[in-house]
Amino acid sequence: MTSYGNERIAVEALKSGALDYVVKSPESMLDMPHIAEKAIDAWRARAERIHMQKALLESEAQFRLLAENASDMIARLTTDGRMLYVSPASKTILGYEPEDLTGKISFELMHEEDRPWVMSLFEKRPSQTSYTITYRALHKEGYYVWLESSARAVFDKNSGELTEVQTASRDITQRKKNEEALQLAHSRLQEAYEKTIEGWVRALDLRDRETEGHTQRVTELTLRVAAKLGFSDEEMVHIKRGALLHDMGKMAIPDEILQKPGPLDEEEWKKMRQHPVYAFEMLSNISYLHPALEIPFFHHERWDGSGYPRGLKGEEIPLAARMFAIVDVWDALSSDRPYRKKLPRNEVIAYLREKSGTLFEPRLVDIFLEMIETEK
Repeated sequence: MTSYGNERIAVEALKSGALDYVVKSPESMLDMPHIAEKAIDAWRARAERIHMQKALLESEAQFRLLAENASDMIARLTTDGRMLYVSPASKTILGYEPEDLTGKISFELMHEEDRPWVMSLFEKRPSQTSYTITYRALHKEGYYVWLESSARAVFDKNSGELTEVQTASRDITQRKKNEEALQLAHSRLQEAYEKTIEGWVRALDLRDRETEGHTQRVTELTLRVAAKLGFSDEEMVHIKRGALLHDMGKMAIPDEILQKPGPLDEEEWKKMRQHPVYAFEMLSNISYLHPALEIPFFHHERWDGSGYPRGLKGEEIPLAARMFAIVDVWDALSSDRPYRKKLPRNEVIAYLREKSGTLFEPRLVDIFLEMIETEK
């Protein structure tokens, strides 16, 4: 405020930083409290603005200090993937100087198989503000490297719109190679497991010509039933192994009993009924076969408790063994043996229906026969 009622002086005052001016008059003096309050508010707003700008500059300086000394490649991206800032680590990770990448669209460096789903993260509001993604990016030398990027989405406080994405990326190519090597070793180990089991089964077939081919047939049929029952992929692996090894205990049965060309007497049956126990004893020390032992050990248990070796009944018997028991009997009655011819298909079906509720679980008999009759 000045005692001069001169417009030129007022303009000069504004240029010098004054918030307002009042031309001296009786009327203006009456309004002075309101004018002073308005000036104080304006001064506070200006001070707050200056403070925020200073804080922003300090934050930006701190960000660059951290980014330019980080081993990760730090980047700030627009919503269309354009790189606003890239830290010097880009040279180590991708072979590019930061200025080579600034202004470029980051998606253009991505492998064509990874690009669509990464772009989709930018096209819609992410369900979370922070996330980690892995993808392949093109190195300056022309080969792809695997990157793991920790990303943070920045949103406008007022509109809620995505305004920027900040990322910290590291080269995980060697980790990926190690994972692939481990997966390959695991696959080869699994293959070795399966070949070992197949070798045991072949050895049993060579010893017991009477049932040669039985194991492969019941295994294939069991897997079809298991699929109907909704077993998981992992469970199917164990069911397959259990089915292949279901008669493994017969390796401990004397030849005169195992290869006898006729019905067994009571004493011989007593020894034969031990083959599930022998199977358990032979296989239980092999850790990867533990989940598969339900079929070898329990497949001769019966729904009414009349089976062996433990006399379990109903749902005390594991589901895989209850299922396999039906398949095993189906194949046995449908195949020739030295002491009898195979039964006609309709008689085998009739037998399973007759024994449903006594030897076999009724629900499983219905499912099995429905499958058999559908595939007829």
